[in-house]
Amino acid sequence: MSNLGLRLSILRASDRATKGPIMTIKAVVFDIGNVLLEWHPENYFDLTIGPDRRKAMFAAVDLHGMNDRIDLGEGFKDVIYEVADANPEWRVEIHDWYANWIQLAAPAIDHSVRLLRALKAQGVAVFSLTNFGVESYAYAQNHYDFLNEFDRDYVSGHMKVIKPNPLIYQMLEDDSGIPAANLLFTDDRADNIAMAASRGWQTHQFKHPNGWADRLVVEKLLSMEQAI
Repeated sequence: MSNLGLRLSILRASDRATKGPIMTIKAVVFDIGNVLLEWHPENYFDLTIGPDRRKAMFAAVDLHGMNDRIDLGEGFKDVIYEVADANPEWRVEIHDWYANWIQLAAPAIDHSVRLLRALKAQGVAVFSLTNFGVESYAYAQNHYDFLNEFDRDYVSGHMKVIKPNPLIYQMLEDDSGIPAANLLFTDDRADNIAMAASRGWQTHQFKHPNGWADRLVVEKLLSMEQAI
């Protein structure tokens, strides 16, 4: 048996034991960071300023909090430069978050991109649901063509709310008109998945494209050949 076949056998057995009948999926919802694009800013700064200096910077400056402000809809450059001005000892490095941002959001996760496109080819509706800034998302769309291929985009910067706030899930439900039980959502973060599951969404915590591929096959959204 192939590795994929073995994984599928195990996953089918698990589904039968724990989930009962599979619900009809009317839309597949993708997170983007660490599902379709790698998002590990620490890796970029490890390469550019070294691990020790990177650790010191991230300990001194709430850079993830800075990014949350952008994801909530504040200006991309404005927020970064404000934080840089408030932390002059790290000004050059923080400016780099803006100047070389696309290198922080890289590379694309190719297998996940193939799965997105395979679902589209099968006529399955695909949505994004992502914590992403308005300007940074537009920038990413210019760099990664596949980010323009969703049937609907739900981007936190436009919505002014970020996961796992339940409001962002409700907004997607209300706008799409699709019942929660008919949405299949993948995200790498356990808290985002838990909130979606609490609303009745079907969920898959993303850890590797192979596991996501297996789930799409089990749900009969793709064949084994299409999921490779």
